[in-house]
Amino acid sequence: MSGLLTLDRIAGAPISWGLCEVPGWGYQLTPERVLSEMRDLGLGATEFGPPGFLAVDPHERVAQLSRYDMSSVGGFYVALLHDPNHDPLPGIDTFIDECLAANAGTVVVAAGTGQDGYDARPTLDDAGWATLLGNLDRIHDHAIARGVQATLHPHMGTMIENGEETQRVLDGSRASLCIDTGHLAAAGADPVAIAKANPARIKHVHLKDVDLGMAASVASGDIAFGDAVRAGMFRPLGAGDVDIAGLVSALESAGYSGWYVLEQDLMLAAEPDGDGPVADVRACIDYLTKEN
Repeated sequence: MSGLLTLDRIAGAPISWGLCEVPGWGYQLTPERVLSEMRDLGLGATEFGPPGFLAVDPHERVAQLSRYDMSSVGGFYVALLHDPNHDPLPGIDTFIDECLAANAGTVVVAAGTGQDGYDARPTLDDAGWATLLGNLDRIHDHAIARGVQATLHPHMGTMIENGEETQRVLDGSRASLCIDTGHLAAAGADPVAIAKANPARIKHVHLKDVDLGMAASVASGDIAFGDAVRAGMFRPLGAGDVDIAGLVSALESAGYSGWYVLEQDLMLAAEPDGDGPVADVRACIDYLTKEN
């Protein structure tokens, strides 16, 4: 059979090279190395990555990406959505400004806990859920009014991480979804079933594979999320336990026309010898684009 996707549907993400917004998240490679390796792989677009990875000035950011023949599809933003004393919209609005300046159309929102990292999270009560769902509706409507798409990203260690919580968001709000195959599977959900049940709500996709045995150790509390990432819980596409081909096929059959972002969460201890992270990204591209 032919490949699942053509290369022009696939975007990169700096987290696949170990770049992350969490303080102390391992060794951080330079933008020059990451962007040149993305370009050499044939990728023409990327998400922004963590604050400070790309130039702060939005016009310089565009110029920086263009030097590598790249554009941006948008970026990841952690927002506090469940606290009635905090309004997330001003921060989201500033991030939308950055997206519009870069001609990027997607804001990927995670429901932050209010703590650093992704190793622990509080439990939402009914009032917290009502606040969170209301804020998602406000963000959704405001983003549409400004000409971009806001999507909620279920993510391990945030207020929305598993299938039940994701479905509660879909049932209780107008929010669109960024389906992340690795984070949903690691939290015990079936991303293919979610995609088939809610095709019209999926507006962005993060692709990663996962070692479900290691994910079960995170869920049981035997290992922290960060330690599991450091140990390689997230795997190149086809090297883990997620039905990536089934997910892509389901979305394509339903008419999905958006980006598939290669986003294999990675933590580096030091500047890598040899190829480093680019080898895994190359394997992911081969999995998606070559005949199987």
